[in-house]
Amino acid sequence: MNLESLLEGGCIAPRVSASDKRQVFTILSEIAARTFSLDKRRILEALVEREAEGSTGVGHGVAAPHAIVPGLDRMRGIFLRLETPVDFNAVDDQPVDLVFALFSPPGGASDHLRALSRILRLLRQVDLREQLRRARAPAAIRTLLVQEARPTAA
Repeated sequence: MNLESLLEGGCIAPRVSASDKRQVFTILSEIAARTFSLDKRRILEALVEREAEGSTGVGHGVAAPHAIVPGLDRMRGIFLRLETPVDFNAVDDQPVDLVFALFSPPGGASDHLRALSRILRLLRQVDLREQLRRARAPAAIRTLLVQEARPTAA
């Protein structure tokens, strides 16, 4: 899994206005529908169903909603930076302003979990979160995420 292939053009929105978690999911489903050529309702339902199992607010202002979506040909991602943090019932009770959503096709549960784990490890980095909050352009955000995700030589 490489973040370069997950985050294609149109999959990064640096200034999103949302009043609550449901609106964040609606925005994610609209971007996903437009970018991945899928049904918006199907994506929204998948996000809401997964969230009903437990909050995807992982702490430090980060949420990682994720869902299995029939019709996808491969794993895809969307990154949002919210202008005003929203309540996500996060584990640390802090509102969320950085959202990295992961969408996978059916049948790839182990790849989905590995990708989600990698995204969460990446977003645990304090410096990266702060840089993502300061970045203004989608290209700058993509560069930060992709560079940080590249393995380093030991």
